[in-house]
Amino acid sequence: MKSICGVEGVSAAGIKEGKYGLALIRASGTAAGVFTTNRARAAPVEVMMERMRRGTLDAVVVNSGCANAYTGERGYRDAVEMCEIAGGALGLDAESVGVASTGVIGRYLNLPLITDQCGRVAPLLAHSADAEDAAARAIMTTDTFPKHALVETETFAVGGITKGSGMIAPNMGTMLAFLYTDAEVEGPVLQDILRTATRRSFNRVVVDGDTSTNDVAFCTATGAAGKVDRAELATAIEAVCRDLAVQIARDGEGATKLLEVTVRGAPDEDAAAEVARTVVASPLVKTAIYGEDPNWGRVVAAAGRAGVAFDPYAVSLSVGDTPLVLRGEIVADLVQAKAAMRGSTVAFDLDLAAGDGLATAWGCDLTEKYVEINGKYTT
Repeated sequence: MKSICGVEGVSAAGIKEGKYGLALIRASGTAAGVFTTNRARAAPVEVMMERMRRGTLDAVVVNSGCANAYTGERGYRDAVEMCEIAGGALGLDAESVGVASTGVIGRYLNLPLITDQCGRVAPLLAHSADAEDAAARAIMTTDTFPKHALVETETFAVGGITKGSGMIAPNMGTMLAFLYTDAEVEGPVLQDILRTATRRSFNRVVVDGDTSTNDVAFCTATGAAGKVDRAELATAIEAVCRDLAVQIARDGEGATKLLEVTVRGAPDEDAAAEVARTVVASPLVKTAIYGEDPNWGRVVAAAGRAGVAFDPYAVSLSVGDTPLVLRGEIVADLVQAKAAMRGSTVAFDLDLAAGDGLATAWGCDLTEKYVEINGKYTT
C-alpha cells in the first residue's frame, strides 16, 4: 500500500531486527509538529520542540525498542547524536534531521546499533510502496500491522504512517505519526492545520488512558505540487489523520473490536469530543464491548461524568441501527442490541439534546490479552 511515498519528494526505508528497528524518511520542506503534553517528555521530544522552531526538515530518523525517555542529560545528548548519525548517513546537516523514538522507558539508546542500522538503511531509501512499508514496520512495537493512509486530489497528495497500539490517550497528536504532502504551504499555516487535524483525530483515540512520553506528529510539505487551496489541504490532512487514528484504535493491544462513539447535540464540538472520549476510555464500556454485553447504561453513566452539562432524561442512544434510549425513554431490545455488538466494529450514537456540537472518538475493547502484553512488556 502506498502512503508517504505517494507524495512527490518523499523516500523511505527501514529495518526491523527483533525488538529493535530503525526507519529513515527523507523529504525536504516546510515542517510542523505537535508533541506530547506528558511532563515526563522523552529526550527526542525535547530536542524536536527546540528544532521545529526553524520550521523545516530534510529527513526524520526513528528507532523502536528504546524510548530514550527518563534518561536525563545523557538521553538528550544521545538524541542529538542520533540526528548526527542519520545526517552523516544521508549527507545532510544534522540540524535538519528530525528524531523520534519508541519503546521501553528508562533505557539508554544503543548508539553503535543505531549507527550500524543507519549505515545499512540509508542506501535502501526509495520512493516505493515496499520502502515505505519497511519504514512503517521498523517503527512498530506491539503493533500487529503497519499503518498507512493516503489521500490524493487532482492537484496534490497527503500521505502518512503511524505506530501505536498501547499507552494510547494522546493529548496533542499521536504516538508517532509522520505526515507528508507535496502542497506548498507556509509554516504557520501548516502548523495550524496540523494542530486542528490532530485535535479532531488522534486526540480522540483512547486505548488504555495512558499518554505516552514520546508522542509526536510531524508534517512536512515538499511544495512540489505548488500552492493549493488551504481548506482543501486541511480537509485532506484531517482525513489522513482520522484514517490513521482509526487504525490505531482497531489495533489496540489485545483488541478484538473497534469502538466508535459519536456524540451529537452537545453544547459545542469540544464538549462533544470530551463526552465521546470519556465513553471510549471507560473500562466498564470497554469490557462490555469485549463480552458483547448490551449493558448500555454504562455508556450513559460515562457520558454523565464527562463534565458536560446536559439533561440525562433528554438523551437518545443507539448501537448500530438499534435504538436503546429515545429522548429519555428506554426502548432497548437487548436481543437486538447484543446482535449489534457481534461484529468487529461496535458503534454508539449518543444525542445529548443540548446543542449543535458533534464529535466522534475511537477506542477498542479491553481483553485479557491487554493484561498479558503489558504485564510482561519489559521481560
